[in-house]
Formats: sequence, C-alpha cells, structure tokens
Amino acid sequence: MSAFLPYGRQVIEDDDIAAVVDTLRSDYLTTGPRVAEFEQALAAVTGAKHAVACSNGTAALHLAVRALNLGPGTTTIVPAVTFLATANAVRLNGGDVVFADVDPDTGLMRAKDLTHALARCPDGAANAVINVHLAGQCGDLAEINAVARRHRLRIVEDACHAIGTTYASGGRIGDNGFSDITCFSFHPVKTIAMGEGGALTTNDPTLANIVARDRSHGMTRDPRDFALADEAFDERNEAHPWYYEMESPGLNYRIPDILCALGISQLKKLERFTARRRDLVARYDAEIKRLSPLIKPLARTPGVAPAWHLYAALIDFKALRIDRSTVMRRLASQGIGTQVHYLPVYRQPYYREFDPDLRLPGADEYYRRTLSLPLFPSMADADPARVVAALAAALGL
Repeated sequence: MSAFLPYGRQVIEDDDIAAVVDTLRSDYLTTGPRVAEFEQALAAVTGAKHAVACSNGTAALHLAVRALNLGPGTTTIVPAVTFLATANAVRLNGGDVVFADVDPDTGLMRAKDLTHALARCPDGAANAVINVHLAGQCGDLAEINAVARRHRLRIVEDACHAIGTTYASGGRIGDNGFSDITCFSFHPVKTIAMGEGGALTTNDPTLANIVARDRSHGMTRDPRDFALADEAFDERNEAHPWYYEMESPGLNYRIPDILCALGISQLKKLERFTARRRDLVARYDAEIKRLSPLIKPLARTPGVAPAWHLYAALIDFKALRIDRSTVMRRLASQGIGTQVHYLPVYRQPYYREFDPDLRLPGADEYYRRTLSLPLFPSMADADPARVVAALAAALGL
C-alpha cells in the first residue's frame, strides 16, 4: 500500500532543523531576540505595521478580544462554521456571542449573513465581528467591512487558515486593510509550522502595545509607561534596571525563541509552500470535475488568491445514499486520512443552551456535505488523483 496521507502535515527541512538547533545552543530559549526577529518578518510578509507573536492561534484570538475590550456587556458576531476557539475567545473574556450563517458553498460569512446576525442581536446592535477565513479563502472583505463600520463594529480577522492569501484589491491577509486586528495560527497542519504558535498583526500602535503587554502578565519595562515614579526611578531619574510595572493583570501567552527560530525559517518558504498548495488544489479540481455534480470543490471568492490550508470537497452524501463516517473509514483503510471542518459551533452543547431554537441553514448545508481531503506541500503530483479515485470507489461511483 502507498504511504498514509493525513489530511494535513508539516514540512520540516534541514534548514528548519538547523535554525532550531542554533537557538538551542544560544543564550536564549525564550523571550529573546528570535521573537522580535519573527515579528519583524511576519510584519514584512503581511504588510502590517505591527506584529506580536504568542503561544498559539487561540491565544491570539483571546488577546485580540481582550485588547478590544469585548468583555461583559458586549456582543460579538461569529460565523457558525469555524473552530471552537473563535467563539470561545469571546466567552472566556465574558462577552456574548451571536452566530452568523454562512454561504453553503464556501463556508464563509457574507455581508448579508452579518446583517441578519445583527438583526438577532439585543436591540439590533453589536460591538464587534470576527471575520473567519476558511480553508485559506476569505470572503468579500470590503462588503463585510462596509456593514461592520456602518454599525460601528470593531473587526477581528480570524486568519488562522489564511497566511499568504491575497484579496481582491491586491492586499494581503494580515495587512488589516479591512480590520483592526488579524490573528494567525502556526500549528503543524497550517501552511507555516512552528509546532505551536500564533500571532496578531495590527496597524494600531496602541493595540499592538496592549497585546504585547497582555501576553506577558500585563507587565511593562518601558520607563515611558511607568506610573509610580518614586518606585521606578533613582535619584538620577534613571529607571531601576530590575523594575517593571503592571497596570492590569495579563496572561502568560509568550512564545519561545525555539519556536520563533522555526517560524523565521518557515516564513522564508511561504511563497513556495503556497504555490505548491495551489498546484495541488488545481489537480484536485481537475479530478473532482469528472465527478460533478455529486462532488464539487468549494465555490471561489472572486479576486481572491487563496493560500489553501485545506482541500474541502462538497459531497452530496444524501443523494449518494451513504453516510460520511463510512466513507471516511473506507478511505482510511486505503491509507487516506480525512477530516470534517467543522460542526457548526452553534450546535455544540454549550452554545445550544443560549439559543436552542436557532437554525442556520447555510452552515448546516455546508457541514452536511464537507469533507477535507489530504493537502500538504510534500504530496506527490499523483496523490490528488489517487485520493479522488479512492473517494469515488468509497462512494460507490
């Protein structure tokens, strides 16, 4: 049998390993120069003015929510098709979540979905929206921005799937052309792998400073920020070398230099990894086209060049009279791993308690059909054809 193909995996090369080893031999394993170097590289790649690295993508979302004061008494709109962390970040900060529906053919929130979600908010008002980019693709950022700004919403982009994606006006995801803060993840199945790791980008220096403090217990060592002059400064009006202050409690969401060394090395390969993923997606599309209309690729957002994180096929399991679990087990027996991204979050037991009668038909239709197939840069050219042939057999086609 051919080698097992998971739905996603990292690509680690000799220079990545060497970068980590060099850091292991250095004076700093954490909170050292590699963190700042990674942040500078990420800001350059995304076109943002500021980047702040943190421990993972969930931490990035939580830091963003805290920086925007989305706590008790606030409401944030979240698309129903996303990972748990998007909504949980708001709830962990004490804010309320209202779920938006999505396009059943992309899994992405549209401007009209945001408008409908706003109508379901208390008094028809909200404080923020988290715009989720799914599988590497984003929706119409300008349209969503127009609705959000008209209703005075702060905008967070959950770009944990989308580093390297460009959008219709020629911008890059992470440049914050249509948002206040963008959040990234560098989990091993993502385009850039750091083991675990996350980051935020923003063009607002105040938000960047808040996030940077909050990831490290709320501490600052910058004398310009010190409030207690009698504690902070000596008789020469120089700050004590050991001194720090905390204006408000923060978290320990710091990221080690070891992981940032890997991230710096991986970021240099972003263009190559993205190009390879696009090539593999084109090969999948060509194979799946032969099985249409019962199997389709995701619909595409005009003007967007996705850095594909996932290859999600839309399969009419109902018309084929077969259940998804059976198909996944049959594929696994042929050495092909698959996954489902995602059960709509509003259907999770915790969130059902808040609105048990809620129904979001676009999200439910997307979930009913989606199946993520293997996608990672080290796949062979022939692998998409192998996967689709096995999928057709598993479906009885």
